[in-house]
Amino acid sequence: MVFSGFGEYAVDFYDGLVVDNSKTYWDANVDTYRRDVRAPMEALLAELEPEFGKDFGSAKVFRPYRDVRFAKDKTPYKTHCGGVIEQGRGGGAYYVEVGPDGVRVGGGCFHLASDQLARFRDAVASDVHGPALDRLVASLRRKGWEIKGDRLKTKPRGFAEDHPRLDLLRHRSLYAVRAWEPDDVLHERACFDRVRAAWRQVRPFNEWARDHVGASELPRR
Repeated sequence: MVFSGFGEYAVDFYDGLVVDNSKTYWDANVDTYRRDVRAPMEALLAELEPEFGKDFGSAKVFRPYRDVRFAKDKTPYKTHCGGVIEQGRGGGAYYVEVGPDGVRVGGGCFHLASDQLARFRDAVASDVHGPALDRLVASLRRKGWEIKGDRLKTKPRGFAEDHPRLDLLRHRSLYAVRAWEPDDVLHERACFDRVRAAWRQVRPFNEWARDHVGASELPRR
């Protein structure tokens, strides 16, 4: 299946789910989800995987159900559909999602386990790899990306107050995102070009994460 855009009712489906996040709504509209959201997302990732999957793994679409076991919010369904190509959470990722706010893409270290965080900070502190990341982040900002991530309010232990990359060292996750509000492109083949161009921009950041952070070696909980 060649990706030709998300379906006509993809955004409408999620607009409705935001208002009525229930099994009743889901069951009544699941055919729309499968046709206008899930199938196009699978087709999009299938076309992107040959270029971006090398050294990062296979593409996957995230399941639509929320994990509510320990959450205060017990609504059962995610209000977006996300897909990713990654070698392991935290070691670089190519991310895309569609939802009521349009299309969003991202890359970088969305979650860092303790062993990954140690490698991340060692690399940031390095006089070689740290400045390289600083330049990558600055370049993405200039191109319109938003740099996000969980951060400490104070400096991490073991680093000087005047470290030149203290802002990066405070991060416990670090990733770049950009988004497009719902428009005609979302439903057209041009959406593929939009996502591919964005992923090409974030590729150097992902490659830095792959080379200096990598996948976690800790057992999954």
